[in-house]
Amino acid sequence: MLRAPPGHSTLNRTQTNFGKRCTLRSALRMLGLHLLERIWLMDKRLGVTALTLALASLCALAQAQDAPIAVPAAAIQAETSDVRDMDTVVVTGVQPGPGLWRVRRGENTLYILGTQSPLPKAISWRSDEVREVLADAGVVLGPPGVSIGSDIGMFRGLTMLPAAMRASRNPDGATLEELLPVEVYQRWSVLKARYIGRDRGIERKRPAIAVYELYRAALDANGLREGRVISPVLDEVLKARGMTLTPTMLKVKVDDPRAALADFRKEGLKPEDVSCMRDTLDVIERGLPQVAARANAWAVGDLDVLRATAGQGSQVRACMSALLQSEAARKRGLDGLEAQVRAHWLAAADDALAKHRVSFATLSIDDLLGTAGYLAALRPRVDTVLAPDEADVVEDEDAARSGAATP
Repeated sequence: MLRAPPGHSTLNRTQTNFGKRCTLRSALRMLGLHLLERIWLMDKRLGVTALTLALASLCALAQAQDAPIAVPAAAIQAETSDVRDMDTVVVTGVQPGPGLWRVRRGENTLYILGTQSPLPKAISWRSDEVREVLADAGVVLGPPGVSIGSDIGMFRGLTMLPAAMRASRNPDGATLEELLPVEVYQRWSVLKARYIGRDRGIERKRPAIAVYELYRAALDANGLREGRVISPVLDEVLKARGMTLTPTMLKVKVDDPRAALADFRKEGLKPEDVSCMRDTLDVIERGLPQVAARANAWAVGDLDVLRATAGQGSQVRACMSALLQSEAARKRGLDGLEAQVRAHWLAAADDALAKHRVSFATLSIDDLLGTAGYLAALRPRVDTVLAPDEADVVEDEDAARSGAATP
């Protein structure tokens, strides 16, 4: 069975934290829907997901801890499986990360750290460069995304929690075996036995949620993890400086979360759900070496590998497509927010560059390396954009003049 860390999502914690600002991530953690939370962390530019829109009623509930639910590695292995743990060596020890992008307008600079998930779980990030920038930063921007809220009180939020939990499961108590094509379910069963074991509850969860729990268990078994590398450093420095993260999330209000929740719970299996399951199973069966190589590349700062593998992760896109096809989202006009989310973040970046000599932000590494990401959209609005491996001519010339003037 899946088990939460002590104190995670308990009623006492819910009541204590009631009234805090609700974010998409907090609602996801309350439900333990790590598929959506982790996709959100990996690729925030995709904006809101349909499931979390339907679960907007939970936005009055508590923000939960950063610790993920522990998924035990399975001791059981199906004899018919030819699936093997990856043979790629995952790096360990202190690693530098990829360095910082520099976005310059006039004399002001926005430093951006590219984030990547998963990462090797046995690394320690050498964050000296980031700490130096944070020490001078006038503002630190949070990642782009959507903050979903609704004006419901404490009592109503608690009474809707059981219904929200049911929304994570298939309608009418259907099992994955009943819903999925035979060949897909056979593949799922083999991998579930290998990495999760005898968890009957997961068999009634929606395919996208179930398969991502499996994916996380496979990552753990192969020396990888998601999250908890960068945010602790940012939190530590900001706390020491008495600063807070400046949110860049687009705020969206759902007027009738109960109706949204009810609509989503009625929705059955879609072709996109099956595609999500297939693509993620492909990664678990054969793609983990590539996942590890990309994680290693971020850890050691190998931008060539990161550039060569930019845009990989079709299983994430398939899962997002499945979730964004929700009728509950379409009915509320909440299925086309990506452009608004991007515009909202770009406005925050513009403001930072206009007001502060030094500012700092984080973005998905793909958004920094791709031709259609946030950085590409920011380029026409600034003077210079430099990758970590590109020389800064202005700084080099200043250093040379300073050296020449030294007796």
